[in-house]
Amino acid sequence: MKIISYNINGIRAAIKKKFINWLEDINPDIICLQEIKATPQQFDSKQFESIGYKCFWYPAEKRGYSGVAILSKKRPEKIIYGCGEKIFDDEGRVLIAKYKNINVLSCYFPSGTSGSSRQLYKMNFLKVFYKFIDENFKGQNCVISGDFNICHKAIDIHNPVSNKNSSGFLPEERDWMSGFLRLGFVDTFREKNLSPHQYSWWSYRANSRLKNKGWRIDYHMLSKVLTNKINEAKILQDVHHSDHCPILLDLNI
Repeated sequence: MKIISYNINGIRAAIKKKFINWLEDINPDIICLQEIKATPQQFDSKQFESIGYKCFWYPAEKRGYSGVAILSKKRPEKIIYGCGEKIFDDEGRVLIAKYKNINVLSCYFPSGTSGSSRQLYKMNFLKVFYKFIDENFKGQNCVISGDFNICHKAIDIHNPVSNKNSSGFLPEERDWMSGFLRLGFVDTFREKNLSPHQYSWWSYRANSRLKNKGWRIDYHMLSKVLTNKINEAKILQDVHHSDHCPILLDLNI
């Protein structure tokens, strides 16, 4: 099972950059999208069906904002929209596809970079999401994929010293990530790759991507009991449809 997660930063813009051609070439079994920023009525969603995907879209109530999706070659047994909290579900942040042997979640965690109110919103989301996973998916096989908007460790950010007070690398966010992993998950990329300078997002400012001044904030978090099923986990840094790049997880399941 080959799973890709990708914060697409606007699916309509990505389609103009030949995203669908790239998707057809790489041909994952499942792709989890974040920040689609559109309803399926605003683009030709049948283009994805034409290359073999069953498509499940979960846009935000606010137009042109947030939203997640799961595109799957195999039809899931069940789709769950949201985490049951309206304040977060209105922003289209959690989508779950349940299969016979595994649950796949596409998640877009809030950013707190725009001010204190959004940082508080983010921290509240983290509490709710932790409880949601603990109460509904504990003991089940899961891969939680998406943009967590958190760098877990110093190795995951280009300048940990200057960013120590930045949203996305705050001590309380990093502590939350450690606690979340203790629920029974592994960071699949770090299971396979311990080298530095591996990032999944770069600011559009100051040629950050060209200089590789990035953050690793996109993850495939896998149930720990499935660790030995990981064939490959890597960051596809050379793919350019977004300010993020896609991340790949290949499982023997």
